[in-house]
Amino acid sequence: MPMLRGFLVLVLFFILGESVRLLLALPVSGGVLGMVVITFTLMLKGSVSDDLARASQGLISVLVLLIMPGVVGVFFTADQFSGQWLAVAAALLLGTFLSVLTTLLLMKFVTGWGASDRE
Repeated sequence: MPMLRGFLVLVLFFILGESVRLLLALPVSGGVLGMVVITFTLMLKGSVSDDLARASQGLISVLVLLIMPGVVGVFFTADQFSGQWLAVAAALLLGTFLSVLTTLLLMKFVTGWGASDRE
């Protein structure tokens, strides 16, 4: 039952994000908006409930399944990339590097990592 309560919280934040997206006509996914709202909510609260932690861990364990549709799509449209593999590889490498760099900087900002270096 605790995992179900945590999943319900995640679904409610998803619905909230979708509602904001529709009301404001934003070109951003409702799931992303919901994640932003839940992140700020948890930052203000200062902790994560056990129910939400259990539900999140359950979803993280199957996260790789969310990537599969994109991989399958690339597999079936590979002929469209003929002659473009260098550009695709460069975009993948640059995108991965920028994603990791952005995550590092955001983590540093949110956690105050390196605060002792500034003092």
